[in-house]
Amino acid sequence: MNINDKSVLEMLNKLIVINRLNNSQILQMVNLVSISNDINDLKDNLKWENSKSFHQNILNK
Repeated sequence: MNINDKSVLEMLNKLIVINRLNNSQILQMVNLVSISNDINDLKDNLKWENSKSFHQNILNK
């Protein structure tokens, strides 16, 4: 997806508001937009990244 596209930006803003994302989550989402094909792909990528970081945090303890 193209982050410079107005419709993509509107969609991202809705996700931010609906999910009450914090700054780090917003940055993570913005980084994943370019490798995502659509909104569902973006959501899957976010879930995968969140689970990956969760597992890394467990391993680092």
